[in-house]
Amino acid sequence: QVQLVESGGGLVQAGGSLRLSCAASTSIFSIYDMAWYRQAPGKQRELVAAITSRGSTNYFDSVKGRFTISRDNAKKTVYLQMNSLKPEDTGVYYCNANLNRRVYWGQGTQVTVSS
Repeated sequence: QVQLVESGGGLVQAGGSLRLSCAASTSIFSIYDMAWYRQAPGKQRELVAAITSRGSTNYFDSVKGRFTISRDNAKKTVYLQMNSLKPEDTGVYYCNANLNRRVYWGQGTQVTVSS
């Protein structure tokens, strides 16, 4: 069982920045593919950004050029740097770990962007 703990959410004005962190409990963090999802009120959860165990990244079209996902295997942590935030980025952001179809989720952290 892998525990994921997110932090860094909050309230920010449009155009501002936030950095989310997700700390994992597993000692084999480096071989997990990691991702950030978000869920806005009344909408389905959607993939925001992903990073493989080898460091390849992928982004949802609406966040390309604004968000950056990264990982620090020594700290067993994945990050999401969010710049130029927009009100439509508002939602609960969830950390996701995936290894051989074993999937784990964090509890989520709220991000609210005011206009």
